[in-house]
Amino acid sequence: MAIQVPGKRYGARLSRSHFFSGHHSTAKKSTSADLLITPLVDMFVIIVLFLIANFSATGEILNMTKDVQLPSASHIKELELAPVVMISSTDVIMNGVAVARVSDLSREDYLSIPALEERLREEKKQTEELHVAAADGQAFSGDVNIQGHKEIPFKVLKRVMFSCQNAGYGNLNFAVLDSGSKPEGTKTAER
Repeated sequence: MAIQVPGKRYGARLSRSHFFSGHHSTAKKSTSADLLITPLVDMFVIIVLFLIANFSATGEILNMTKDVQLPSASHIKELELAPVVMISSTDVIMNGVAVARVSDLSREDYLSIPALEERLREEKKQTEELHVAAADGQAFSGDVNIQGHKEIPFKVLKRVMFSCQNAGYGNLNFAVLDSGSKPEGTKTAER
């Protein structure tokens, strides 16, 4: 028995038909398709260049959560990469780690937040060690980004600002929304 090409098999009556027998075209169709490599490489190069052009090398400056609704402002500047102190309606968070509860801070009368100061001092020490190891001669700037819920009490915000100042972070930047932009555009209020 001869080897047959896979495909549909028609009955005896239809196989004698000119149309169903497969003899209706005079040209032979190729069963293999050639893959053109040059256009494929060109397409991947274009995709890679597009991704590189649209990729932000600085990464995310702020972590947006549903617990924190930022206030809006009209005179703003872009935020720079710095440690982030987030004040939600329940917690004070430094770089993703909770350091204090807002309810406790509202009841107490003293200004500093020891756990926040300690974390900020550790961050400052690591930054200074990195600059010394890199020998880039860059001084510690003292920048910190404060991302606060728009309805937190001023007493809590004042304590966070005081703790940042005590830890050596004198340049406070507040994350706000541009009053003329969408919620994705987080910026800092001008000082």
